[in-house]
Amino acid sequence: MDLPRIFTIRESHHRIHNPMTAHKFAVLGEALRLAPGSRMLDLASGSGEMLCTWARDHGITGTGVDISTVFTEQARARAAELGVSDSVEFVHGDAVGHVADRPVDIAACIGATWIGNGVAGTVELLDRSLRPGGLMLIGEPYWRRTPPDEQTARDSHATAISDFAPLPELIDTFQQLGYDVVEMVLADQDSWDRYAAAQWLSMRRWLDRNPHDELAPRVREELTTEPARYAASTREYLGWGVFALMKR
Repeated sequence: MDLPRIFTIRESHHRIHNPMTAHKFAVLGEALRLAPGSRMLDLASGSGEMLCTWARDHGITGTGVDISTVFTEQARARAAELGVSDSVEFVHGDAVGHVADRPVDIAACIGATWIGNGVAGTVELLDRSLRPGGLMLIGEPYWRRTPPDEQTARDSHATAISDFAPLPELIDTFQQLGYDVVEMVLADQDSWDRYAAAQWLSMRRWLDRNPHDELAPRVREELTTEPARYAASTREYLGWGVFALMKR
């Protein structure tokens, strides 16, 4: 049980595996008015940057669950680096169907709503771990601009235009599910650049070290085509944000 190697090749030097930045997560943590001692569950927690920095800055505790062995080890190392290993733990496991052993104050899935087969299923899954009155955090793409055709949508990492909605429609989806949207912090093009462009140097360094690896042709193809594709499509059309929800 693990992520395919291509993901860890692309993002081996990422602390954040989505188009948020450390500054944006800090803004979100402040905006949520996190109380010391609050307990958090972070499903698909990646390298643990959000949970670790919020433990350091706001005194929260919590558990992160992620399917990647590489990212889970990076999360544990980051917790040790920031001196919060006694406050947070990181579990290598499948976030699909994971429910906390007791209700948490904050339940999050940042950028991996595939664990619930979409937004509605992920909201339902997180709700099973959340105490009444708790905060739910969902990280999800939306269309900043609707692509002009299906090929542009595919070039923006969708399978079809219908995969994502414009921002007002995404917010309406949360409301239709019975939740108030109480905060949001959105990625911008600069933070998209830091997420996407940082992959290119990681891929090039990996290729230089591993020219005969079985994945080398795929990595070479991505490195050759990805920068122009990203600049023309993802950067222009795809938005991304973290939305804080409270059940009505």
